[in-house]
Amino acid sequence: MKRKPPPEPVIDKKLLEEAKRAIVLDQIKRAEKCTVCAAPCAPNSAESLCWVCRRLKISAWRDSDQQIAQE
Repeated sequence: MKRKPPPEPVIDKKLLEEAKRAIVLDQIKRAEKCTVCAAPCAPNSAESLCWVCRRLKISAWRDSDQQIAQE
């Protein structure tokens, strides 16, 4: 049997390295902790809150707005 030559890489090595670096940087960003409960932060959270604390904050704002409207 003949040995098959090693296949040519489909993806350029430079592009592959850049993708790997982007994944590592994304994982580092996700390592940020919520300032309230220390859970991982929600994506696009400018306040450094996890999705649960962020949702509770939004609900609290809505409730306070409704209470002010009733008075």
